[in-house]
Amino acid sequence: MTEPSFTVGIEEEYLLVDLESRDLVSEPPDEVMIECERRLGARVSHEFLQAQIEIGTSKCDTIGQAAAEVSHLRRTVAEVAGEFGMAPIAASTHPFAAWDAQRYTQLERYHVLARDMQAVARRLLTCGMHVHVGLDDDDLRIDLMGQITYFLPHLLALSTSSPFWRGENTGLMSYRLAAFDEMPRTGLPEKFDSWGDYQRHVDILVRVGAIDDASKIWWDLRPSARFPTLEMRIPDVCTTASDGISIAAIYLCILHMLYRLKRNNQRWRIYTRMLVRENRWRAQRYGIDEGLVDFGRGEIVPYADLLEELIVLTHESAVELGCVDEILHARTIIERGTSSHHQLRIYEEAIAAGAEKHEALVRVVDHLIAQTLVETP
Repeated sequence: MTEPSFTVGIEEEYLLVDLESRDLVSEPPDEVMIECERRLGARVSHEFLQAQIEIGTSKCDTIGQAAAEVSHLRRTVAEVAGEFGMAPIAASTHPFAAWDAQRYTQLERYHVLARDMQAVARRLLTCGMHVHVGLDDDDLRIDLMGQITYFLPHLLALSTSSPFWRGENTGLMSYRLAAFDEMPRTGLPEKFDSWGDYQRHVDILVRVGAIDDASKIWWDLRPSARFPTLEMRIPDVCTTASDGISIAAIYLCILHMLYRLKRNNQRWRIYTRMLVRENRWRAQRYGIDEGLVDFGRGEIVPYADLLEELIVLTHESAVELGCVDEILHARTIIERGTSSHHQLRIYEEAIAAGAEKHEALVRVVDHLIAQTLVETP
């Protein structure tokens, strides 16, 4: 078997907020995207809603290269947005914006999405982070997809940035998934025996006209329809850039670890979607606070303990791929909390200090504006 490239590509989606009201800019001027494209080319693109903007790194050989590109892309989008009285926030939901006040982007593919999905699409006021890892062999992608699914809740828990929806504390650390799961063909990926098996299933949906191609499959993890990569889609977009880079590094190194097992005729145990879905819910609801089920032990284990196990499991791969520090940064996330923790703390402190509800939510937006750029020198 040819050694996989293990290249990395990261996509992040941001929300554009008005610097005066802190609400979303539902119809930003066309010049914003024109200028972003002039400076960044194909590394910036429209998203479904006009208040969103997406960036994507090039194909990177290392996590460090990807981190540098993410910083540059965040900073450039912020500079352009600032010229128009706006700012990007890296959060998977806006603290108080209303989805029914938004306008979708006037491109053909979004017309089709809006027509086919109706209110489900109109509610998609959410942003995520997607991480591509280069696995050039199609059957290897399918094999590792089945094995790494077990770890998806672990990665979601570290990323949470969407506790609010329409001005309310949802009680979920990642409300984004609740909204996105209304879409068809979402959630955990199915298990397939081979690339041919996967392709046969896709072909059935294409043949009957349910989808145009595999890009309309929006699972938490999927073989990319555009690149020879395995694309992880479950995380919230991280407000702090280094948190997202840490999650990308963990994902990369888990895949590398599973590949090393395969070379030694070993593999990770595959659990049913029913069991993994339970951990997915726990990560969505509690983030890193209440632990996940360790199905081997048959008990709920504190997330910090699970992270230490992941660090040990991936250490050899992290050394080989040069991302030990990025993986160890996950300990910092555990110590200080995710974006959701910070948003909830700022809101509760503002309310305790006598702020009205809306003013407290505005302070959360101010925090998100600042933190989106805190590590983009």
